Amino acid sequence: MRLLVSRAQTARVSTILREEFGAEFRENDAPMGVAEARAALAEYDALLPTLGDAFVAEAFAGPVRAKLLANFGVGVNHIDLQAARAAGVNVTNTPGAVTDATADIAMTLLLMSARRASEGERMLRAGDWSGWAPTQMLGAHVTGKRLGIIGMGRIGQAVARRAHFGFGMEIAYATRSPKDLPFTARPLPLPDVLAWADFVVLAVPATAETRNMIGAAELAAMRPHAHLINVARGDVVDEVALITALEAGQIGGAGLDVYAQEPLVPEALRRLNNVTLLPHLGTATEEVRDAMGMMAIENLRAFRDGKALPNPV
Repeated sequence: MRLLVSRAQTARVSTILREEFGAEFRENDAPMGVAEARAALAEYDALLPTLGDAFVAEAFAGPVRAKLLANFGVGVNHIDLQAARAAGVNVTNTPGAVTDATADIAMTLLLMSARRASEGERMLRAGDWSGWAPTQMLGAHVTGKRLGIIGMGRIGQAVARRAHFGFGMEIAYATRSPKDLPFTARPLPLPDVLAWADFVVLAVPATAETRNMIGAAELAAMRPHAHLINVARGDVVDEVALITALEAGQIGGAGLDVYAQEPLVPEALRRLNNVTLLPHLGTATEEVRDAMGMMAIENLRAFRDGKALPNPV
């Protein structure tokens, strides 16, 4: 079985992949382009791709030897699932392993945006801090405020638990179906959540239905002091509309860990003080990346041994 791993992995995962599967690793840590993805599908039995690797419809247009894409990550919006199925290629992912780390980053962004932390750090590093003052850099209080969560899957629920039990926040959420939750949370239509919340966290999967689901109309529906936090995927938000809203002070601020065309972050967004920007750190701890890699390995083992795939998409 020939296995190609598209990016470098942690030491533990890399060792297992090499010793158990004889895996080959790309030397380039940038995403795979369409031509490279097409060639890999023709040359290997299985691949371990990840975010940004271009397994779009065109990549499946040529001869396809591969039978498995054991994706490293939960999101598979970089893979055309319909084209993969048509070509006889199974797709798996790594759910569960990323939940707590991503929820932690959501709360990090929420607190940083509310308390103007990145703006304050830039001021201090530039040598512009003149000392403490009673009215200096007043931000938004978080404890006891209203949190709206868009998407109440594993990550949305993990964010809600942290916010409710850790900060006493009221919770409302928009999702396809109400959830049985161990805390009080109101299911509401999306427009009602946006109009109600002091903070909005996006935790939906990237699909055709969620693309640009937060646009100019949705941002206009938010309260003027509200903050938008995105730990889903960049294309869930219309970046142009968000920049316009932030420049106009239409909402209180935003915290982003994901972007529509990563690693490109619009200069207009980078110039703004009322947005906190992180370089897609959602799962960036060694323990979590190890866990993700081990889930991918379990999918590869099942494929190799002819068993049911643990995490089919």
